Amino acid sequence: MMLANTQAVPMTIDRDGVIRVGGTRVRLATVILAFNEGCTPEDIVSQYPALRLADVYAVIAYYLNDRVEIDDYIAQRTKIASTLRQEIEATSDYQQFRERLLERHRTQHQQSSVPSKDVSETE
Repeated sequence: MMLANTQAVPMTIDRDGVIRVGGTRVRLATVILAFNEGCTPEDIVSQYPALRLADVYAVIAYYLNDRVEIDDYIAQRTKIASTLRQEIEATSDYQQFRERLLERHRTQHQQSSVPSKDVSETE
């Protein structure tokens, strides 16, 4: 008996050039970074239930055969994300929004740290 079934690596490229695993929104970089941090394919699927275990194994096998290419892709995407983050953080709208959020957080934290009176103390 001869097995002739060859399977394609379950990856798609979205309109922004981001490689996704299977038919999910989970990024290739997410899976590979988790794998490189010591997660097993089973761990990765438990963290991202939209993934199929067979797809994670296939993607990791592909990575192990083409590490340089995929590491270069991940480095490129990381650089793009960093540049975009810096551009966003440099806008005045972002700065104002961030200040409002921080002020709201401080106010809520101060209110929650004020001790409330015990009903028994007032009687």
